[in-house]
Amino acid sequence: MTERRSRGDGGLHWDEQRQRWIASVTVGYTPAGKRIVKKASGKTKTEAKAKLKEIVRDHEDGLAIAPTNYTVANAVRYWLQHGLGGRSPATVKMYNTYADTHVIPALGARKLRDLSVEDVDKWLASKTGELGTRSLKLIHGILNRAVKSAMRRDKVKRNVVDLCDIPEGRAGRPSKALTLAQALAVLTQAEGSGERMRAYIVLSLLIGARTEELRALLWSHVVAYDEARAAWLPVGETGWEHEEFAIYVWRSVRQKGDTKTVKSRRSLKLPRRCVEALCLLKEAQEIAQEKGGDRWKGSDLVFCTRTGTPVTAHNVRRDFRKVVEAAGLSGREWSPRELRHSFVSVLSDSGVPIEDISRLVGHSNTVVTETVYRHQIRPVIMQGAAAMGKIFGS
Repeated sequence: MTERRSRGDGGLHWDEQRQRWIASVTVGYTPAGKRIVKKASGKTKTEAKAKLKEIVRDHEDGLAIAPTNYTVANAVRYWLQHGLGGRSPATVKMYNTYADTHVIPALGARKLRDLSVEDVDKWLASKTGELGTRSLKLIHGILNRAVKSAMRRDKVKRNVVDLCDIPEGRAGRPSKALTLAQALAVLTQAEGSGERMRAYIVLSLLIGARTEELRALLWSHVVAYDEARAAWLPVGETGWEHEEFAIYVWRSVRQKGDTKTVKSRRSLKLPRRCVEALCLLKEAQEIAQEKGGDRWKGSDLVFCTRTGTPVTAHNVRRDFRKVVEAAGLSGREWSPRELRHSFVSVLSDSGVPIEDISRLVGHSNTVVTETVYRHQIRPVIMQGAAAMGKIFGS
């Protein structure tokens, strides 16, 4: 006589209609008191019994409701729907595009509990000739966060994606910086262009602000030191007849208006050339506001259109390339963000310590500066050679 299975170990029976062995076990109860039964099937009794043991083991590990047919696509779709709160529509669209193009077609049909490190490694390796390293990090991040979300919801035991290394992707356009001669040529051309682009280029090149930070800069954050009141006050309140000026880099055009990182919030003293460019821009805006009348939108933005609306990245890129072309360079080969690289390069060539450069550009530490701008950082090697020459002689 066959021994009866212990309570909680589930049961096995033959389904004549399906011609399969069916394993079932009660793993809990709903809030309404209804039993939650997990089932599995196999062509042989041994196969069904093995699946039953797996269900019981999952139940004991706290995965009582983890479905056996939950796929990678299910996990990714759930995360895209519920894990992107607070992101801009453009960011949400980008994540969905990458997921639909690269993640789901390759791995979506795979059962999440069967996904292995080898699966993810092979998938990432297959993308190295198609995507750059940044894009590889992005698709890895989508899958990684989707599986983490599934773990929190007891859909899978562990996150194998977190164990995978991200390979180097296709070589992209290398970052570069203007030489001092090129920077002077661009500045010269900028001073002969419109007030907005002149101020934009001068500030980008002379203080190293990010393009997203300048596009969000407010006039209330352009300040002068009022000697009479011994305080930093907005130029709109205290005027331009002062010796020291600064800007508060506290905002960006990101979704919530915050800077890229906490360390990116900084206050920077302005060189005189920046002050002159901003003063001319302010005067031009006041004239445009008078002429615009009701068409003027009344924004406090430093860099805005002729009607006071925010400038877009396209506006800036288009006008910047015109100035670069006039300076004798190829406009298609340069972008506004490379003015920031040029700022780092010029300071580096002038012997400014890496720690000071890092604070000026708003990096959290010098590692970020050295990693992102490694082609523009040079004084450390020069100083080391000079020091060793003095110590050991020629």
